[in-house]
Amino acid sequence: MSVFRDRYERLSGTLRSRVNHRPTDALESMPGNSDAAVVGMVSDIRSTASGHWLVELEDTNGTFPCLVMKDREFAHLVDELLLDEVIAVEGSLADDGAILFVDAMHFPDVPRTHDPSTADREVDAALISDVHVGSQEFMTDAWHRFADWLHTPEADRVEYLLVAGDMVEGVGVYPDQDEELDIVDIYDQYEAFSEHLKAVPGDIEIVMIPGNHDAVRLAEPQPAFDEELRDIMSAHDARISGNPSTVTLEGVDVLLYHGVSLDEVIAELPDEKASYEEPHKPMYQLLKKRHVAPQFGGKTRLAPEEIDHLVIEEVPDVFHAGHVHKLGYGSYHNVLTINSGCWQEQTAFQESVNIDPDHAYAPIVSLDTLDLTIRDFN
Repeated sequence: MSVFRDRYERLSGTLRSRVNHRPTDALESMPGNSDAAVVGMVSDIRSTASGHWLVELEDTNGTFPCLVMKDREFAHLVDELLLDEVIAVEGSLADDGAILFVDAMHFPDVPRTHDPSTADREVDAALISDVHVGSQEFMTDAWHRFADWLHTPEADRVEYLLVAGDMVEGVGVYPDQDEELDIVDIYDQYEAFSEHLKAVPGDIEIVMIPGNHDAVRLAEPQPAFDEELRDIMSAHDARISGNPSTVTLEGVDVLLYHGVSLDEVIAELPDEKASYEEPHKPMYQLLKKRHVAPQFGGKTRLAPEEIDHLVIEEVPDVFHAGHVHKLGYGSYHNVLTINSGCWQEQTAFQESVNIDPDHAYAPIVSLDTLDLTIRDFN
């Protein structure tokens, strides 16, 4: 598929500057015991009978098996690998040249020296996600407390509001959802959301991307809202973009991603590397892999485009996601990373899958310093 070729070409470029890469077919012709390195897409991971790890790497010329011995200090990194992500390994070929013994593993990653950009004046952005208007559990009162606060002198610096998807609850997203709807028509849900946006001060610039409950295709990258929905939500003249998108505010690059792939990362990786309780940590993994949805064919629906629009080509200064309805934040190689929770009380469906949401929080980022303040509107 051309999307994988595009992903490989762009991410391998980042890695080739760090290793003496040889294509897989060139490795096959090298003599045994040679030092070698390869950049490839992870096509298979399996453990051997003796507990070592065999990682199959694929490039545009073929595949090559790479063995990570269980006693190597970097062996724990195998736990972080997802199928279809692009990595580099260095090591030495076996006597017969048929396998590469791995001495080092590299991810595309964010450089540790990343120096984030900041605004040259005092200005803040409020980051929210998962509003879910139309749900019986939408927190109307908390939303109005938030909107009222935006009108106070304390919020004078807030000039931007970024919404990372799921404006509305949607229709037919999960089993028996209709029993939990306050508004049953999808267009009426967007009308109600637009009314709630009117409570936000008119001079605040709003940026919105869709999520998996919104009325756009589920496959990522998701296109921006269509004209009909834009007309409904036109009251505030919001800037509407696709999912994911990078927006630049006062010189600060903010990567907005709704976050469906976080479910997959959390399911695949050990709890200490990725959990719902600390949703910023699986976001760190996406930054490390320089891709917002590395694994194809799992929980995340990916569109077969010519170009892989999910590669994190440029390092953002801020990474904002939602979807998992949990609040979490931290810094990864100087990238401020925030999952902003939701504006919906626990639904019966969430209770059935043990999701205890963090709701009615608004992370406020000072764009001039990248300092973070969490406002609680519960």
